[in-house]
Amino acid sequence: MAEEKKDIWTSKKYDNAAAFVPILAGKVVGWLDVQKDDVILDIGCGDGVLDLQFAEVLSKGTGRVHGVDSSPAMIAASIESSEKAGFTSSTFEVCDCNDLVGKPELQKGQFNKVFSNAAMHWILANTAKHEQFFRGVYNALPPGGIFVFEMGGLGNVTELVTGIMSGVARRIGLEAAKKANPWFFPDEEWARDIMENRVGGFKIEKIEREWRETPASTGGVDGWIRLMARPFLDAVPEADREACTKEIVEILEYTTRTPKGSNALQYVRLRVMARRL
Repeated sequence: MAEEKKDIWTSKKYDNAAAFVPILAGKVVGWLDVQKDDVILDIGCGDGVLDLQFAEVLSKGTGRVHGVDSSPAMIAASIESSEKAGFTSSTFEVCDCNDLVGKPELQKGQFNKVFSNAAMHWILANTAKHEQFFRGVYNALPPGGIFVFEMGGLGNVTELVTGIMSGVARRIGLEAAKKANPWFFPDEEWARDIMENRVGGFKIEKIEREWRETPASTGGVDGWIRLMARPFLDAVPEADREACTKEIVEILEYTTRTPKGSNALQYVRLRVMARRL
């Protein structure tokens, strides 16, 4: 029997570690350009913060948004927030976003827009399913439909990855630490190749990679490491895990410190708008 995958996410933990993610999504949301009659699939919707913004617009027309995420806790938070806001145009479900092709009800081209923010660098960590993922998005769109996404790009949080890898590899070895890495940070060339050539059927209309220095959230470096780097830390034997965590945090609090004494994370975002041909 396959081991059940741990759900490390809660809305509260995410807000403590990375509240800036939806706050800084203005540019990619602008590219999506939500209209009142849009039918949107949100891949890796998290706790649905952005979907509430979409629903404000969609409630003025016939549009709707359907959010999917692999975390039951985050989907539960999305449903609760949507119900409290009184939006009937928002629906959510737990779904492995790499396996959209296995969800026939999401593969009929009924979404004129597909969106994803700050999720695909997690989803695409499974490199064996890259083409399958993009085929699932392709099938969800009709000809002329658009796919807008933002994810970690090449160079994203390099200083954090280096600190994490150093602390974890010293305890379990470099190869085991590499296998524990939960992220995939590509560049523009990779995006063009997989979408226009390897999978095909997409035409990229806008693409950019942006360096965006980002202040740490309320939980600081400690909160970020304990949530975002959890897959790395879980690979360390439990008896040594807390010592490893504290060592990593101590190093990174020093290397990310600004002259004012706060901490700044070196985020790099890959942003794409593509149209299905």
